[in-house]
Amino acid sequence: MQKLGIVITDGVGYRNFILSDFISASNQTFDEVVIFSCLPKHVYTTLPENFTIIELEVFQEKFPAWFFRKAKELTHLHLNAKDNFGIQDNLKANYSTAKTPRGLVTRLLHKWTAKVHSEKWIQRYNWLQQKTFQSNPITQQYLKLLKEYQLSILFFTHQRPPYIAPLIYAAEQLKIKTATFIFSWDNLASKSRMAGNFDYYLVWSDLMMQELLQFYPSIKAAQIAVVGTPQFEPYVLDRYKISKDELIKTFNLDAQKPILLFTCNDSSSENDPIYLELVAHFIATDKLVKEVNLVVRTSPAEDPTRFKHIAGKFSFIHWNYPDWKLSRTHHQEAWSQRVPSFQDIVHLRGLLNHCDLCINVLSTITLDAFLFDKPVINPIFGNQENQLFNDQKFLSYQHLVTLVDSNATLIVKNEQQLLDAINKQLQEKDTRKIERSNFLKLQIGKPLPGTSLRIAQTLKDWC
Repeated sequence: MQKLGIVITDGVGYRNFILSDFISASNQTFDEVVIFSCLPKHVYTTLPENFTIIELEVFQEKFPAWFFRKAKELTHLHLNAKDNFGIQDNLKANYSTAKTPRGLVTRLLHKWTAKVHSEKWIQRYNWLQQKTFQSNPITQQYLKLLKEYQLSILFFTHQRPPYIAPLIYAAEQLKIKTATFIFSWDNLASKSRMAGNFDYYLVWSDLMMQELLQFYPSIKAAQIAVVGTPQFEPYVLDRYKISKDELIKTFNLDAQKPILLFTCNDSSSENDPIYLELVAHFIATDKLVKEVNLVVRTSPAEDPTRFKHIAGKFSFIHWNYPDWKLSRTHHQEAWSQRVPSFQDIVHLRGLLNHCDLCINVLSTITLDAFLFDKPVINPIFGNQENQLFNDQKFLSYQHLVTLVDSNATLIVKNEQQLLDAINKQLQEKDTRKIERSNFLKLQIGKPLPGTSLRIAQTLKDWC
């Protein structure tokens, strides 16, 4: 029998692999499927009752495991920092000035890994990190579970969360094959090390495959498969469709006006409220060439309290607060425990499908909008000279250099450019259709239809 274990690490993994067609595709492909969940069991309301779901106890990382993980991550960053601004910026973000034991150790590790960094040292730290899991009671639970279910392959839907490392270790001890999916378009070129080593890797595109081989020299091309991404699969599934009339009724929009969709990042994108308030001001002072519906979708990773003053000031804004329920508190990464509803995906798809223009600060939602052939404006006003959060620095991140070079989106750096860009699009002067299409082909290497079945079949081929 071919048995697949699926590790759902967080709410985004739930969205990508539970709310897509992946579960049904896996059931067609494997004799048995078991979900090992880092989310509470009660969130899986859409699965058949006889489906096996194992709720994993939350792993709390202790100092020894943290020490070797941090050494591994910093070594990886120093090793790949040359000519890579994103990784250099990540190195700065990982520096600590805290007057705590971990703060002190982090500073010492920065000094050490700046001098001594190689792939061999990364593998040493990984081995030492794994040794810390040997006697951990949770690791023993994981070993017992994996022995019980006798899996053919264990598939991790995210490669980075530190709390999956003991499960990787347990699989290795039992010689169970492991595979992982590279979570997002920026994970390889600017983020720190994966949680551990895997036998196989699923990637979005040939571009991502090249990045994986570049930043992880111990991985061979034969271990990688280009499969696309299930992140966008709901956009081609009939069950998530909503008509424009239904969308207009849902958000109380004016059917005669074009829809301007403003999507927000989480609080790390500090200038979002500034850009949103500017757009609302353009509307309030009649600076746009057409009257519009302004719909704002806040980030599912946070409560929208930082936009409260804007909601009170501009009553004409239509708000889409993502329906991502916090499934539990007291977790080391609380945002990871937010789980989306079916209806939230319907609303997001409808907004993207029926909007006339999307505005966001260089987030992945740019790709979502491209998939519906919608023009995108990316406002980034902050730099080293002005008083704003320096979001222009992100233009030097490798994945965004590719976006800029593609000319698929319109990047604006001040208020007048933002106003001009919006008015140009409202006058239907869209000249970037070919560029958007070419950029999507570069980033997503396979067609959206059949993505889940493609992933399931690849996993079976690796068994």
